[in-house]
Amino acid sequence: MDYKKTKAPVTTVTRNLNNIDNNTGNIYESVAIISKRANQIGGELKEELNRKLEEFASYTDNLEEVFENREQIEISRFYERLPKPTLMAVQEFEDDQIYYRKPEAEETEQK
Repeated sequence: MDYKKTKAPVTTVTRNLNNIDNNTGNIYESVAIISKRANQIGGELKEELNRKLEEFASYTDNLEEVFENREQIEISRFYERLPKPTLMAVQEFEDDQIYYRKPEAEETEQK
């Protein structure tokens, strides 16, 4: 998914708990799904940022030379401006863009 085009708000938004548990019928299950998705998003963003910043890595051990690279600073600022992974996950959950399944429900159907 392209996280740069997400519709998630950048700031904290008060949410109605009744809207969150509409899909699953259980608020705790909904929060568990959202938290797992937020962890996935956070990991993907971190990997992407590290890949982009590796291009600017300097492998010398000279502490006297500190380079300020404008491109590196701009990349870091861009990722800092993105919404938090939790806000992205909540937005995806509310828009029914997250696939989840219940293994215990599948076991009872098979029996």
